[in-house]
Amino acid sequence: MKFLEHELAYRQAMHAQVTRREALAKMGAGIGSIGLASMFGGNALATDINPANPLAPKAPHFAPKAKRLIQLFMPGGPSQVDTFDYKPMIAKHAGKRPDSVDRKSLRNTKMGLMPSPFGFKQYGECGKWVSDIFPEVAKCVDDITFVHSMHTDIPEHAGGILMTNLGALQPNRPSLGSWLTYGLGAETENLPGFVAMSPRAQPRGKLANWGNSFLPGAYAGSYVNIQNMKADAVIRDLKNSNLSRKEQRKQADLLAQINKLHLERLEQDQNLEAGIQAMEMAFRMQFSVPEVFDVSKESAETRKLYGESEFAKGCLIARRLVEEGVRVVQLSHSIDGYDIAWDTGHGDIEGGHAKLAKACDQGIAALLKDLEGRGLLDETLVVWGGEFGRAPTSEGQKGRDHDHYGYTTWMAGGGVKKGFSYGATDEFGLSAVENRVHVHDMNATILHLMGLDHKKLTYRYSGRDYRLTDVHGTVVHDLIA
Repeated sequence: MKFLEHELAYRQAMHAQVTRREALAKMGAGIGSIGLASMFGGNALATDINPANPLAPKAPHFAPKAKRLIQLFMPGGPSQVDTFDYKPMIAKHAGKRPDSVDRKSLRNTKMGLMPSPFGFKQYGECGKWVSDIFPEVAKCVDDITFVHSMHTDIPEHAGGILMTNLGALQPNRPSLGSWLTYGLGAETENLPGFVAMSPRAQPRGKLANWGNSFLPGAYAGSYVNIQNMKADAVIRDLKNSNLSRKEQRKQADLLAQINKLHLERLEQDQNLEAGIQAMEMAFRMQFSVPEVFDVSKESAETRKLYGESEFAKGCLIARRLVEEGVRVVQLSHSIDGYDIAWDTGHGDIEGGHAKLAKACDQGIAALLKDLEGRGLLDETLVVWGGEFGRAPTSEGQKGRDHDHYGYTTWMAGGGVKKGFSYGATDEFGLSAVENRVHVHDMNATILHLMGLDHKKLTYRYSGRDYRLTDVHGTVVHDLIA
């Protein structure tokens, strides 16, 4: 502590010297100062940033439908024709390979159509057909908008996952969650604005899926492995066993003073600024994180509603996080330590998809019901889906290969229509043919629902303005209530 106090005195003495900014002001830089101001202005953030707290809430571009996002990410490619896109014509033409299927460059070109091993039933007032492997989600269809005409650029997991989460095929762009926290901030001072979670395995691409890339470090997602579910062990090294909270506060404040003096002399240093913010957040998180991740504080009735699976507990934590003001929560599904869990569809659709759906069905339905019961669903956008789908043809005897031509994503709450289906694949569920929606369009729509114009949410880096949707994307207004 004494060392820090001496360091502060030294920094204060050094700070008394003239800085570059002061020198320019005293000398009067004339026309050159205009150019300098323009140069700094060109690298500024697109929205007003509070240097003391970059995660402070920011005004959206227009009135939002949703204030927060929960992304239920299913890496590996869930099969649309075995979950939510009912195609009875597959059974009628089982084993055959119609022309509309043959025209597509599927890798397993010799295999014919394979009927779903699961039954489908109609649910809700909207009469939505849903697979028997999602009986609990099926009860919520009147609160859901299904988008059956999704398509993406590449049928390969790593690229498809990056496209979904970053809007790009390279792992060098900010994630959707980072763009949202950059544009809107958060409504909490004690937790990160963006939290990414999964049980056991991180989705392929790992850090890139919740990373900030060239955005300031404050907008990076914080990853949590929820496998062990011990509140004190959710984040490593969260507690300081040697110092009291009062002593930690004194040291953190003193260190912040030193760093801020240093930052003023450097004038612009993103790494140092991010470090200051990270240390302050780390101090606050050691007390708030165990609280919000401790699901034992929920009633027995609520815990029973969600169920006992790891993913279900993740859904419960997601609700607790958004309730505390976290802006974005991404919950990825993994099982048995497999980073692209739904890819078990290659060898065994019946066994693999049934096991995966059972692990997440109750938790997802409980999340929707719980949010609605607490009055949070109307302001919380919930998005379910993977990076692509599965072909209606067989791979081997029991599996399906990748299909990026047409697949299903669904949305609930946060200003979307209820009991609504949008777009369509062909009669066999292979290709999006009606009201096609690209990943860029979906991301543009998510931003719009959150009150952000995807064309205006930009960040200047390396001489150009970047945005989540690059030069693409159209808001799908038909999905909005």
